[in-house]
Amino acid sequence: MCKILIANESRCGRFAFVFCLLAFAWLRCDLGTASAQLPFMIHQGDAVPRDVREIYDRGVAYLVKTQAADGSWQGGQSGPGVTGMALMTLLASGEDPNFGKYSQAVRKAVKSIVDSQDTSTGYLGNSMYHHGFGMLGLAEAYGTVDDRTFWRSAPTKKKSIGAALELAVRSAMTSQKKNPLGAWRYSPDASDADTSVSGAVLIGLLAARNAGIEVPDASIDRAISYYEGMTSDNGNVGYSGGMGGMGQSTARTSIASLVYAIARRQDLPKYKATVTNLTNNLEAGGNDHYKEYARYYQSQALFQGDMEAWEKWNKMLIEKLKGSQHEDGSFRGNFGAPASTSLNLLSLALNYRFLPIYER
Repeated sequence: MCKILIANESRCGRFAFVFCLLAFAWLRCDLGTASAQLPFMIHQGDAVPRDVREIYDRGVAYLVKTQAADGSWQGGQSGPGVTGMALMTLLASGEDPNFGKYSQAVRKAVKSIVDSQDTSTGYLGNSMYHHGFGMLGLAEAYGTVDDRTFWRSAPTKKKSIGAALELAVRSAMTSQKKNPLGAWRYSPDASDADTSVSGAVLIGLLAARNAGIEVPDASIDRAISYYEGMTSDNGNVGYSGGMGGMGQSTARTSIASLVYAIARRQDLPKYKATVTNLTNNLEAGGNDHYKEYARYYQSQALFQGDMEAWEKWNKMLIEKLKGSQHEDGSFRGNFGAPASTSLNLLSLALNYRFLPIYER
């Protein structure tokens, strides 16, 4: 097993890592397997702090130990969305997803998400929340996880990761076309929308587009227009029903800021307002009822918007998570241990910089 080298290793180690990546990419092309993106990126900077590695390794060990036989995670919230979160957590560790020590867990998680998909509509799970996070998990696995041997023992041939991802994207766009607001709510047939569910789906679409799946600009533009209409001049973001409910919410402001950034709309005044709002309220995320959910988005939004603010916030986060991680490596929260553990670990995962969605 060859563990992927993390940030700021020796010059020789970095060259060896690049050579391994190029050899792997050549091998996949030679075998006729398309890869939409290089699976990892090299980060030049500080080494990953020891505290981060210890928290992350213990948390991942918990996820691997508690994964169900069908590849899902049970306890609290469960479904393809939670499986997608845990899958991203495994991929973000930096271990080789095909031959590393978590490869079997990765394999089972991907198969679980694909198995959960409605074969005719492409819908994942029973909520657009699950659909969004499940789609994001597939997008991050696409191009990095070799699925050619996944279904050898299956009685019928299953979809590849790419085919399942394309179908999930089509399902999300079909739902958006039905929605007069150009966004999403819990049901794929909903006529209203909210900024939380819409964030899960839109980030999934943006990740799929980054992976090489076709997502029309018109679909992204329409969703961004919805967020512009829900963002006030001071960076507060409403939840649903127009401009109502404009109180301070780190989660909602972070979601809006992140979708603007990933969609490359940093020129928008509303984006700049959300970044300013977040940097002026670095410690506010701990006051959100669903704090691990807020942390997940806040970490990414700050990383995209203001590196100095992210570095300060990241140090505070490490201290908070050191004190709240359970002996078995889990974190407990309103969503249940598997989801809460995954969300908290993904908040730390920017220290590794391995997930494509975490690129700046």
